[in-house]
Amino acid sequence: MARVLDEDELIEHWTLVGDELDLLTGRTGPSRLGLALWLKFFIMKGCFPAGRSELPDEAVGWVASQVKVSASDLGLFDWEGRTAERARKTVRTFLGFRECSVADAEKLIRWLAGEVCSRERHVQRVREALLARLREEQIEQPSRIRLGRMIGSALRQSEETLTAKVSSRLHDEVTARMWSMIAAAGDDPGVPPGEGPDGWLGAADGSDPGEVPGPEVWAAIRSDPGNVSLYTCKSERRKLDWIRAVRLPSGVLADIAPKIVAGWRARVAVESPSHLRNDHPGEVRWTLMAAYLHCREREITDGLVELLIATVHRINARAETRTREQFVSDIAKKVTGKENILFSIAAAAAGKPHGIVEEVVYPAAGGLEVLLDLVREFESKGPTYRQARQRSFKASYTNHYRAGLIQILEALEFRSNNMVHRPVLEALELIKRYKAEHSSATLYYARGEHVPVDGVIPRDLADLLYKTDKRGRRRVQRTVYECGVFQTLRDKLRCKEIWVVGADKWRNPTRTSRPTSRSAGPRTTRSCASRWTRRRSPPGCARRWPKPWPTSTTTCRSWTGWTSGNGRRPGRSSSPTWTPCPGRATCGGSRRRSGTGGAPCRCSTC
Repeated sequence: MARVLDEDELIEHWTLVGDELDLLTGRTGPSRLGLALWLKFFIMKGCFPAGRSELPDEAVGWVASQVKVSASDLGLFDWEGRTAERARKTVRTFLGFRECSVADAEKLIRWLAGEVCSRERHVQRVREALLARLREEQIEQPSRIRLGRMIGSALRQSEETLTAKVSSRLHDEVTARMWSMIAAAGDDPGVPPGEGPDGWLGAADGSDPGEVPGPEVWAAIRSDPGNVSLYTCKSERRKLDWIRAVRLPSGVLADIAPKIVAGWRARVAVESPSHLRNDHPGEVRWTLMAAYLHCREREITDGLVELLIATVHRINARAETRTREQFVSDIAKKVTGKENILFSIAAAAAGKPHGIVEEVVYPAAGGLEVLLDLVREFESKGPTYRQARQRSFKASYTNHYRAGLIQILEALEFRSNNMVHRPVLEALELIKRYKAEHSSATLYYARGEHVPVDGVIPRDLADLLYKTDKRGRRRVQRTVYECGVFQTLRDKLRCKEIWVVGADKWRNPTRTSRPTSRSAGPRTTRSCASRWTRRRSPPGCARRWPKPWPTSTTTCRSWTGWTSGNGRRPGRSSSPTWTPCPGRATCGGSRRRSGTGGAPCRCSTC
């Protein structure tokens, strides 16, 4: 059902003023009414209506009342004959527009391919950009079929240009590694199609790729991570090693818009390996696979960070539960009247300062069991409880999760923009180095080794960190230190104080968005046009605005001729304010906002 136009819209878009009325001189009847409607429709849409159905009934009646012609006479108007052609030519000449020629179409296609389609693939948004360009160049909009062909041609040209650019950056060794991923991969991951190609790459460090056979590497890379577990930690690390082993050149997609890369990734995600092998030219195949591996590397990196955070949280939560259950079972009952017990013990000790504890203190407290209950209650709430929880954390970490967490640590590169957190980064490098140079049986860090503690180890672990070895020397326990570092790392990652290189969600927080080849540039959208509308004018001051729609929301908000839907400009108070008239040189004055009671300017510009 068509929307009914209100009076403000009719005044704004369908009111004839000044030289527009002069254009109708000499015309009568249906020709006069049809030309007036076509003129206002072209000013608003940039094209002529295809038929009567595109003209709102309210607008027809409003314009008919102005030109003194009955609205029913529009049924007699010739839409396709020589009269209609002359009317179109008259409107184009009056507004300074021209028809879209073949040369204009080719120029617009080149502009679309280079400036719009290189960063936007959504057809509707490309169409909006093309329509804005047509209005800017004062070219009449072609038919819908021709517009669709122009947009399709621009998208194809842009796709060919971008794929040629990306594929030219990929060396033969890189394309050979990518081909080895899909050459023997089957469309059904559960049925191995055969032996993979000779010389299939292993992990990034040159080791064997792992438990998954060569033909199933592609299926493993495309699979989603499982639940939080040691197996998931190892499998996700293995996926990341496989992708890094392809050795994509750094910056291969640096100047490609993120939307384009995301679109390529989505195409590969739904295509089977056989389609990648057979249905694409070489340039397109390598570009799609490079974009997919690039995105999957960032996604798996984000997944590893989240897996690290979730694993540390799981260990901590289970340690908390076990410790709580243990302490609750040890407490027989909660001791009441602690102050009275304290006073009784103090009075008895003061009365017999040289007496025996068993004979003086025990009776005053109510017996030895009461004192033991007091001790258990204190231990369940004080530092003893927290230390017991850390011992439980250490046991779970050492016996099960240590291998997976350190593998994640080795696969990621951590950074920080704050020098305060430099000790945490040094601690991570220390753990990585000892993992590479020492066996897991090494209990302590070497004497003289710089082991950052301040700002790295939680207070609950400080008393458990050090231990005296067989020679009576105070040493730092390696597993306890790793427990503290992982707990601190989790907290710093969650508050973005530490970030991960190559990640997307956990990237450098100072970089608010992924880099693109160029600024996306201003563009007019429906939300912009609906939120920021032209100034509403009283019936006595109807006018035609000389400027086209603004090219961006920023322009909409900054131009004095635009207001929000509620009659206010953004960031300003609702009190009446004077604004300069765009035609100040003509009228020599200023005008007040509509609705404030000021006399409106009546210059030709307004």
